[in-house]
Amino acid sequence: MADLHESIDLGSPPVEPPPPSAEGLCWFPSPPPPIYSCTLTPDLVAKAREELQEKPEWRLRDVQALRDMILKEQPNLRTRLDDAFLLRFLRARKFDYDRALQLLVNYHGGRKAWPEVFQDLKPSSVKHVLDLGFLTVLPQPDPNGRYILCLRPGKWKPNDYPFVDNVRAIYLTLEKLIQPEENQVNGIVILADYTGVGMSQASNPGPFLAKKVVSILQDGFPIRIKAVNIVNEPRIFKGIFAIIKPFLKEKMAERYILHGSDLRSLHRNIPRSVLPEEYGGMAGHLDMGVWSRVLLESEEEFVVEFCQPDPLEGVELPDSMLYEDQASGQDDDTFRGLRSQLYYCY
Repeated sequence: MADLHESIDLGSPPVEPPPPSAEGLCWFPSPPPPIYSCTLTPDLVAKAREELQEKPEWRLRDVQALRDMILKEQPNLRTRLDDAFLLRFLRARKFDYDRALQLLVNYHGGRKAWPEVFQDLKPSSVKHVLDLGFLTVLPQPDPNGRYILCLRPGKWKPNDYPFVDNVRAIYLTLEKLIQPEENQVNGIVILADYTGVGMSQASNPGPFLAKKVVSILQDGFPIRIKAVNIVNEPRIFKGIFAIIKPFLKEKMAERYILHGSDLRSLHRNIPRSVLPEEYGGMAGHLDMGVWSRVLLESEEEFVVEFCQPDPLEGVELPDSMLYEDQASGQDDDTFRGLRSQLYYCY
């Protein structure tokens, strides 16, 4: 049984990092070492204990318990089994073994279900998305230690490239963000600026694509999204949110905060000290190239992680994991109604 896992049992081989620079990686924390040693500060250890039920004295025992479950219940799943990797899933599910295992299966299931996103997934393949300024990560975390993923959907034009390229860039960013242990404990915050979003962007993904994106973020990735701040949303955002909301769990839907153009409202949730000047902040101009360099300098590690044979070969997944459009007629009818609503709002 163990032979099925041995090729990647120790996780991705360590990649020699490039030297830190003022422009690149120096501001972003490093991932844990290949042989696990906790990098959390005493304050974060206490926070993980309180919020995630993580007991330092039992941490590696819990990791071993999850590892044993994988080998017993998913013997064909060719997944990483190293401590640092499995801890991501335990922390994301508050050390509930069963839920952590399901999240791991979902994580790999997303790759099988959506090959156009995960095929040959590496930063150089989404450089055009990064160059257009679709997303970045702000250099400073908020006072709660949460890094801020800034999305600007209005920078994308449907005629430029497929929407799935945006999803690829988001996924690579999440993969990079989840590496440091502090991000696994603190979670992240999303800031979405809808300036420039019109009918073409709003109607292009459709409900089926929206469902797949939400399914991955909610149930298929080991990251804690603590808040989603929406700014400069147009009138048609009600229609956009109507597409997304049916797929959101109640807890996640409650974390969406709509600020409109009211920057004071935004500053009550994200302080000015960490925001760029474009959002009334004090952290200088928004530099979209900084995060692009962080990702591109990580090209080799993503090639090792994602440009390999399918880790789910031979694994049987339930139909619900495959995101098959079994109710396409219903989705089409729903989308037609929402499209009319979008036009009306626009």
